[in-house]
Amino acid sequence: MSRIVVTGANGFVGHALCRVLLENGHSVTGLVRRSGGCIAGVSEWVHSGKDFDGLVQAWPDGTEADCVIHLAARVHVMKDEAPDPEAAFRSANVDGTLRVAEAARRRGVRRFVYVSSIKAVAENDSGRPLRETDPAAPEDAYGRSKLAAEEALRRFGEESGLDVVIVRPPLVYGPEVRANFLSLVNAVWRGVPLPLGAIGARRSLVYVGNLADGLMRCATDPRAANGCFHIADDDALTIAELLERIGRHLHKRARLLPVSPRLLRLAGRLLGRSAQVERLTGNLRVDASRLGTTLDWRPPYSTDDGLAATARWYRSVH
Repeated sequence: MSRIVVTGANGFVGHALCRVLLENGHSVTGLVRRSGGCIAGVSEWVHSGKDFDGLVQAWPDGTEADCVIHLAARVHVMKDEAPDPEAAFRSANVDGTLRVAEAARRRGVRRFVYVSSIKAVAENDSGRPLRETDPAAPEDAYGRSKLAAEEALRRFGEESGLDVVIVRPPLVYGPEVRANFLSLVNAVWRGVPLPLGAIGARRSLVYVGNLADGLMRCATDPRAANGCFHIADDDALTIAELLERIGRHLHKRARLLPVSPRLLRLAGRLLGRSAQVERLTGNLRVDASRLGTTLDWRPPYSTDDGLAATARWYRSVH
């Protein structure tokens, strides 16, 4: 049994991760900014300091840990209202992350698992699935902050001896999902016509249950030491295939219109939404074979398992 601190334990991924850790006999402390929201069995630790300021001094006596899994982050949003998004992302995702890592090191934590993002590498692949060794070329403030945090953590680990493991998921989905994926589910549920039937680009996703299981392995398996791993479901679906499967599990028909990608890109330029359209019309496949080869890990759930669980949750709240 390992003693694990999870930042962001009361969030979408945090709930799934804590559940998997507890089910496998690990002791879990949730480091959160506001009280409430952690699942039963998690010891809650509230620290409201901005971007984990003062965490070294605030670490509670008696809270020992073998590993910290750092989920908390300023997340990617389509319409960022911060006056300086670059600075806001850097403060939360780089400076805040290093504060957690420093506090962990001072308290004798041996391993730090950083949940980064495939956006730290690229928004699209270049003809083959993205590997951990590919040159990184993030395209927005969020991706750049995630890459900067990775680089800073590697330096910190080399200097301090902290074992830093980096995990890069693509889009995460599952029960309690929010943001863009929830918007797609909402559209299928409501029968909204979607001009996405002709898009052949394939995009990797990861079911939150698969991500949680992979993070647990990265936190506890000695073979993960100082590694960087991509993680994804086995399937890389087209957007049309994804929507059709969502519809099947919702018992609704996805209404897909076969609009050509060229016309979608033109509409995106006219409406000032080129970045959003490019994310839909470009391939973003993830090579997760290193995680399998290094840790003998395979996703415990298929994409259909994950979509079915997501649909059951959605139907239960609508």
